Amino acid sequence: MNISIIGSGHVGLVTGACLADLGHQVVCVDNDHQKISKLKQGIIPFYEPGLQEVVSVNFLEGRLRFTESIAEGTRHGQVIFIAVGTPSKKTGEADLSAIERVCKEIGRNMDEYRVIVEKSTVPVQTGEWVAQNLEKYAREGVEFDVASVPEFLREGSAVKDFKYPDRIVIGVSSDRAAGLLVKIFEPLNAPILLTDIKSAELIKHSANAFLALKISFINAVAHICELSGADIGKVAKGIGLDQRIGMEFLKPGIGFGGSCFPKDLSGYIAISKQLGYDFELLREVERINAFAQYKAIEKLKQLLGEDLSGKRISVLGLAFKPGTDDVRQSPAISVIQRLIEEGAIVSATDPVAIEEAKIELADTVKYFQDPYEACCGADAVVIATEWDQFRNIDLSRLKSIMNRPIIVDGRNVFEPFRMKEIGFKYMGVGRRYLEE
Repeated sequence: MNISIIGSGHVGLVTGACLADLGHQVVCVDNDHQKISKLKQGIIPFYEPGLQEVVSVNFLEGRLRFTESIAEGTRHGQVIFIAVGTPSKKTGEADLSAIERVCKEIGRNMDEYRVIVEKSTVPVQTGEWVAQNLEKYAREGVEFDVASVPEFLREGSAVKDFKYPDRIVIGVSSDRAAGLLVKIFEPLNAPILLTDIKSAELIKHSANAFLALKISFINAVAHICELSGADIGKVAKGIGLDQRIGMEFLKPGIGFGGSCFPKDLSGYIAISKQLGYDFELLREVERINAFAQYKAIEKLKQLLGEDLSGKRISVLGLAFKPGTDDVRQSPAISVIQRLIEEGAIVSATDPVAIEEAKIELADTVKYFQDPYEACCGADAVVIATEWDQFRNIDLSRLKSIMNRPIIVDGRNVFEPFRMKEIGFKYMGVGRRYLEE
């Protein structure tokens, strides 16, 4: 089948490359000239494990190509996926202006039946708005259907998530569109849930909100553990062994980030308010997440003193999680910004995210590829992202090059008793602080 993807970011490029890998003829569109130029040269513009190989193979075999022209994409694709960004406005609402511009171009260039699919995460009822925009610009007599196929791709494992999904949700309003979309995704051999468009939109927002809620819940429990002397590792395991709850997303830390959870939470809160419901529970999830990042600074002050001015702090990890170079809404970036405001001297390292972090932090931070160089002479180390490179670091060597043996472990990478034996002053999340 001929398929077009409008928007070649994390979602669009992975979707397009993997659909090509299933044998479809795919055109990926993006208005970023530099991105398209790189893709035509075989260069992936962001880090995503396994994506390079899938893109390269299908590009060379002619099933995947790239263009800046929405008109070309519209002419090519019988099914057109819209995967452009929907960032948050200051009000928390999703900014749908990019989708509006795409709909305008698709409408003007459609000359026969097309299925236009929401792949971007959008508020419930957006499908109706998309249909209205397409109708406004479409030629008289040209038929189309709007559908919603939400993505459930995790950065760092997006290719695997596409190929081996838990489920495929298809929101449609016609049998014709349903038939085409089921045909596309059937080869993945995953459960397919056919719904109306509004339900599909709400499934995506609700899934992300619930996962964010689990993270904030365990972070709140971790705070209680610190106050009471309980061990969050044992508490989380005891909770997670209940099959109704499960272990996933019960890992405490300095909060969630990325391009999905923060944006989707604020968008869900905003659309709920518009519909007449104050989703207070999700506002509390946001507050707890912010508090988790604040706690990392407070722990540093507990170990170093209230005045962090002039203190040398090394931050291990810049991406919002391992396996990606995405620093959008990364807790590491937020912690660094707060440290700079406190007057600390910050050095940082990350296996893949340094260049992206420079865009957010500019020259306020000293960057190092080597973690030992980043920690040399440090008064304290903050572990902000649980990369294996940090998990496997030589702790004795690390202690020997630091000015003071202090670690605030925002991801519970290490065990407190081991850290005490080596001679570190160590504070994790939800664990009792062991005095030397």
